[in-house]
Amino acid sequence: MRSLRPAQTLALRSLLSARALHGAASPAAPAAAGGARGCAPLVPPPRLPPPSSRAVPSGVAGAVSFSLTFATVAAAEAKAKERPPTDLLPQNVVLYQYQACPFCNKVRAFLDYHDIPYKVVEVNPLSKKEIKWSDYKKVPILTVDGEQLVDSSDIINILQHRIKPDDKLTDEDEAKWRRWVDEHLVHVLSPNIYRTTSEALESFDYIAKHGNFSFTERFAVKYAGAAAMYMVSKKLKKKYNITDERASLYDAANTWVEALNGRDFLGGSKPNLADLAVFGVLRPIRYLRAGKDMVENTQIGDWYQRMEDAVGEPSRIEE
Repeated sequence: MRSLRPAQTLALRSLLSARALHGAASPAAPAAAGGARGCAPLVPPPRLPPPSSRAVPSGVAGAVSFSLTFATVAAAEAKAKERPPTDLLPQNVVLYQYQACPFCNKVRAFLDYHDIPYKVVEVNPLSKKEIKWSDYKKVPILTVDGEQLVDSSDIINILQHRIKPDDKLTDEDEAKWRRWVDEHLVHVLSPNIYRTTSEALESFDYIAKHGNFSFTERFAVKYAGAAAMYMVSKKLKKKYNITDERASLYDAANTWVEALNGRDFLGGSKPNLADLAVFGVLRPIRYLRAGKDMVENTQIGDWYQRMEDAVGEPSRIEE
């Protein structure tokens, strides 16, 4: 019987700290490819007419060539990361996070899009020993050359000012949608990813595997955490007046698509801070059941794919 007490203690601690694991992370599967890939079929080339009959005036050919080149460059620029100049690039950046936290994912989306190298310290949500040095007991915490920055929106504002000192954060539309992310969108997520016991287990299975847990803690975190967040999600559903979890998620996704008003991004040809915020908080759920349902039942999928292309590969420094 004595051997059962550590597991019982861990289960209780998991239950009490499950709120710290607000959000969910996507499975380790890569993003779905945009289309089939393969070799061209081995067929003989078509017979071409004599050169004289297919000659094109040099002026027309030049104009066509210029147009195609311009279009290619423009498309590449729209997808290119926006790395700041070397003299403005933040140095020694360390992100203290939970892999599943939507607010941490907001910060990561900003860092990845701007190609700012950063290291990650995965915080154990039970002990939080990795951030005992800080008076701030939440995540994300970002250190830049030893300076501590906290709160995801504040972190992004400070970094944005440092890498683009001439830009001003005065775009009212951008600011409105960033507030919408923090005040509405994130609150829709938990009732969806913990909607059923199976979905709660799906979320915590990833958290247990990729979080900073010992072998013994993983079992307790998965089952006690999933049970706790299943109950918490019901309270959140009531708190935020959500009657139908999926309907609320679809409504939020459609609201965002309407805000785009036909543009590739809210920022126009390139993502702005609101695009990065929405993408960041949705990225953890994209390949969970809730995220798959969202893409299948709304029009947000095309925008999300454009964001994946624009943000590109993580700029995280693997140790």
